[in-house]
Amino acid sequence: MPTLDVNGCAINYIVEGTGDPVMLIHGFASSLHGNWRAPGVVDAIVAAGRQVIAIDCRGHGRSGKPHDPSAYGGTAMADDAVAVLDHLNIEKADLAGYSMGGFLASTLLVNRPQRWRSVIISGMGDVLLQGNLPSARFDSLAAAMEAPDAASIKDPRGRAFRAFAESSGNDLGALAAMHKTRRAGFDPAKLADVKIPVLILIGNKDDPASARRLADAIPGASFVEVPGDHLGAVATPEFRNAIVAWLTNR
Repeated sequence: MPTLDVNGCAINYIVEGTGDPVMLIHGFASSLHGNWRAPGVVDAIVAAGRQVIAIDCRGHGRSGKPHDPSAYGGTAMADDAVAVLDHLNIEKADLAGYSMGGFLASTLLVNRPQRWRSVIISGMGDVLLQGNLPSARFDSLAAAMEAPDAASIKDPRGRAFRAFAESSGNDLGALAAMHKTRRAGFDPAKLADVKIPVLILIGNKDDPASARRLADAIPGASFVEVPGDHLGAVATPEFRNAIVAWLTNR
């Protein structure tokens, strides 16, 4: 797989298929393989006549895994996606992000709207109306990654993500570093000014009410529920079918 050096960090990416491009950004402690390849999302999009560009976010998959928190500061993680598109001479693409990737997709929607035909924000809810994740969530995940083991973590969410991170073979030090910096978000007031098509996609056992509130805050946004909880929805056929159906209508 090719890599691109972005400010000293190697970003692994794939390019598959032909047609109008779609950029995919995975969730925390996952990878382009875990979030998009293994569940069949890449193949489904390619079969629908589109080109897929997917990245391993820094700290994940086959990309570089800095242990210096500053490597993840500002909008570095969102900017990596744009750097790959620039490298490929792609001026505009559709964009889909899951969980952490949904936060990054929201950042790109607000900060770089001219680069996208449409945006899918999946696995996220009305926390995005704050423009960033709460500091306590950053701290909790950093602590979970540095805990002696998953069983010792009292916070259920942190414990679940630690177990998921271990099962996915992640570099826990890199994931901890990622949450020791306050990554820049976006101005949430600008969500009301969004003029491109947006889909909010959520599992019915995740937090659909919160996701519905997010959709209501974005002019003209569509809303789709699929089966599954936060870690499981992405693996359902309904999830990939919803993405393909959305892209087919763009």
